[in-house]
Amino acid sequence: MDLGTRGAVDLALHRLTAAGTIRRLARGLYHYPESHPLLGEVAPSVEAVAKALAATEQAKLQASGAYAANLLGLSDQVPAKVVFLTNGRARKVKLGQLTIELRPTTPRKVSAAGRTSGLVLAALRYLGRNHLTTERIASLRQKLSAADRRELLKDLPSAPAWLHQTLRTIAAAESP
Repeated sequence: MDLGTRGAVDLALHRLTAAGTIRRLARGLYHYPESHPLLGEVAPSVEAVAKALAATEQAKLQASGAYAANLLGLSDQVPAKVVFLTNGRARKVKLGQLTIELRPTTPRKVSAAGRTSGLVLAALRYLGRNHLTTERIASLRQKLSAADRRELLKDLPSAPAWLHQTLRTIAAAESP
């Protein structure tokens, strides 16, 4: 608002949107459209939109559920609704057919936000104890660096008790 009055800024944003220079994603959230020769207009990344939504209130973000499992390669499921846990307020944005949702949660679930260990904790919580196979554990052993495995041990207090032994197994594994 240091650029002018609210009316002037709103009018400038409206004109830029009408001209196609910027695209409005949600209230107060805009992006510069990028064009690909084969694909046409390319939408911004899910993470970029979520970070922009959280940045307005300096909130933490943690990918949740199926999206976290998909990012780690533990699941082939590609969610139509991407959920991020946050210590901020709830927000939803539609990017075409995809919905990005910021869902408030407890401080414990976002304590490892922004780190690989937070992603691992979210994915394993989502999969549940009945779906923690040796193949998935071996996959995590291969993907995580030594630093990431040490981080898992530091974030052990944030994990549910039923995950402690699995996380210790992953953290103790040697990289191939």
